[in-house]
Amino acid sequence: MSTELPNIVNWLMKWTIKLLKFGFWTLLVGVIAGAIAAAAAYFYLEPELPDTDSLRDVALQIPLRVYSKEQKLIAEYGEKRRIPLAYNEVPTRMVQAFLAAEDNRFFEHPGVDYQGLLRAALQLLLTGEKRQGGSTITMQVARNFFLSRKKTYTRKLNEILLALKIEQDLSKQEILELYLNKIYLGHRAYGVGAAAQIYYGTGVDRLTLPQVAMIAGLPKAPSSYNPVTNPKRALERRDYVLDRMHQQGFIDRKEYQQSIETPVTARLHAPNIGVEAPYVAEMVRSEMISRYGDQAYTNGFSVVTTIDGRLQQAANSAVRQTLQAYDIRHGYRGAEKQLKIGASADDIQLQRLISGYRTVGDLAPALVTRVEEKSIEVFTTATGHIEIPWKGLEWARPYITVNRRGKKPKQAADIVKPGDLVRVFKESPEKGEPYWRLAQVPAVEGALVSLDPDDGSIVALVGGYDFYSSKFNRAIQAQRQPGSGFKAFIYSAALEAGFTAASLINDAPVVFDDPSLEGAWRPENYSGKFFGPTRLRYALTKSRNLVSIRLLRAMGSEHALKHVARFGFDPDQLPHNLSLALGSATVTPLQMAAGYAILANGGYRVKPYFIRRIEDSHHQPLYQANPPSVCENCPEAGKEEAQAGEPDMQPGHEQPEMKSVAPRAISPQNYYLMNSMMRDVITHGTARKARALGRKDLAGKTGTTNDQKDAWFNGFNRSLVAIVWVGRDSAKPLGRGEVGGRAALPAWMAYMKEALKGVEEIPLKMPPGIITVRINPSTGERAGSGEENAIFEVFRREYAPKARPQSNNTGVGRSGIPGGAAEEDPF
Repeated sequence: MSTELPNIVNWLMKWTIKLLKFGFWTLLVGVIAGAIAAAAAYFYLEPELPDTDSLRDVALQIPLRVYSKEQKLIAEYGEKRRIPLAYNEVPTRMVQAFLAAEDNRFFEHPGVDYQGLLRAALQLLLTGEKRQGGSTITMQVARNFFLSRKKTYTRKLNEILLALKIEQDLSKQEILELYLNKIYLGHRAYGVGAAAQIYYGTGVDRLTLPQVAMIAGLPKAPSSYNPVTNPKRALERRDYVLDRMHQQGFIDRKEYQQSIETPVTARLHAPNIGVEAPYVAEMVRSEMISRYGDQAYTNGFSVVTTIDGRLQQAANSAVRQTLQAYDIRHGYRGAEKQLKIGASADDIQLQRLISGYRTVGDLAPALVTRVEEKSIEVFTTATGHIEIPWKGLEWARPYITVNRRGKKPKQAADIVKPGDLVRVFKESPEKGEPYWRLAQVPAVEGALVSLDPDDGSIVALVGGYDFYSSKFNRAIQAQRQPGSGFKAFIYSAALEAGFTAASLINDAPVVFDDPSLEGAWRPENYSGKFFGPTRLRYALTKSRNLVSIRLLRAMGSEHALKHVARFGFDPDQLPHNLSLALGSATVTPLQMAAGYAILANGGYRVKPYFIRRIEDSHHQPLYQANPPSVCENCPEAGKEEAQAGEPDMQPGHEQPEMKSVAPRAISPQNYYLMNSMMRDVITHGTARKARALGRKDLAGKTGTTNDQKDAWFNGFNRSLVAIVWVGRDSAKPLGRGEVGGRAALPAWMAYMKEALKGVEEIPLKMPPGIITVRINPSTGERAGSGEENAIFEVFRREYAPKARPQSNNTGVGRSGIPGGAAEEDPF
């Protein structure tokens, strides 16, 4: 027994040494084989690996963003919503949350976490399944930028090799920056900047700790853990991230406890639009596509427009109020739809019933829930139950035809019944308390375009009542007859032909047998009356049609067409007959704005444009507008355009290399005389309502076409031009009495009231060559020194009336327009 024990011990020691040797050599061979295999894999895969240096200049897909001139967001276009952030712009808590959730050893490992890989390998040995595991943030960057998401051994090896390579080329901070901007976080959100905006409507610097943890939990499964579509699982994932942050020492116990008790607050947020200008946004989008193709949506372009946010808001409100006022004048067409609501329907059921109906313009959908004698109760998605008083209902006489309404309602039941789907609008009168009013989507459309006359920049543009109901941009696409608004250009041509503001033209019946007009033409004044010999100033003020026609015939159509071309119109697109005098051509509101800008700015031709600057994703300028601008003291400014008739009505393309000076289109004398006469349209003529604005520097011209199919007001002062059009897309009549001074002028007034706040009046300066003469208002001739009822008129010196023998009459001269006579002609 005593000798057996040592023998056993010796035997065990021998076998132990043999096993250790075998294990050593096996391990050594395994290590060598592994090294050889790794080397072989490296040399096999390395030539196919992409160049990681490209990560330094990586171009993330960033949407196109459109801004007002004050840098307020107008629109965003692109499949992926992304707000790139530099590493130092990401809050520390955000970085800690992602490290805790995804890769707590990120700042320690060389791009590959071998502990994580061993765990993944063990999982493979135990289950025989390839599952994602052991991926570091660096490996995710490699996969997201260079590899597919297909789970294969080869892809994993490539991922590892790329991660090691990336860590050699980039700093940890650079890698994290790429990751936090690239990672997909659900609902089109790419990167933490976009996720903060989409889920919480704010920037990353304003997120709370629970919100940060919620976003950090999304990369693992953006759909399954989404706080909007799956809040229960999202809450579990958020609390897991918070627990990891607590374990890692990033937050203390108190912060952890408070955070896990916070409910889910995420909901979807649209881009934070600062200026409502969807028609302008679409113009920009179309222009950018024409310049850059589909890259416009992904290259991160920022487009700064010429739109003034305050003026755009005023334009939106002015058009909508005016179109609603038209609808009120013509009666209530009834509910949009009748919905079935039970007697016991709760707010959730009501909400479900109207959830599919969106707000149109500023008119919210509402469901009538109760009808009292002089009031109704409606339910809206935004405000719940609201009451509409009788003053918000009494306007709703039934619509019968465009010229006829039914009887006034006596009670609310005459107008609506429970279950009616209607529209409501909150009135905010200058005096009195706000109240809700029954409304309806207007049956007519409108447009407003406003320019800075000094350079043609579009400061406000509205193409219709609601862009999302109709994307047709009436400001730039609607070809409509301008009616008497075109007379301004005809009268300017007459002044160049030697006529004066005092020239007499007979306002009398006339018949023309013009083959181009398909037979005899018997034009009339709007009133159907005739007023005999009429001075041009007075005829323009009262918009006398027959005077304009005789004037055009006297000067000749060819002369007029040549002159009108100076205002940017193509003569080939205009009628070559006497109907031109009444605005029978078809033009867009933008073309009218360009023409009227010349009458506003001293006589210079400017070109409308709406893009001021284009920047790349790094905010470096790619394009800077340099439009032809008014420069009265520049030598080039006095030169008239050699080919003024070649129109350029497509804004957004000008990019001259040098400072561009707007050429002169009409003489200073022509400008002064036209401005003077058109001011009388407001002080004495068809736009007298505009005197309520309390300014003396306003000028303009109403316009109405046959059967009141189109209503216009074209107006300006030295600082601003604004054109308003109202009509139906079908070109059907607006109704009796719906002329420019009634249907369109109110929108112009509402807009200019806001737009001209704080803008000083600029006096109309008399240029050289203009003199003032006392004339007889009936004959237009120079008045004698003692002639009664004489008025002052302005003339070009060479066309001023000659002196005549003095009269024995007594009296003093007066300036202005003679009273009496003449029914207003609001064409």
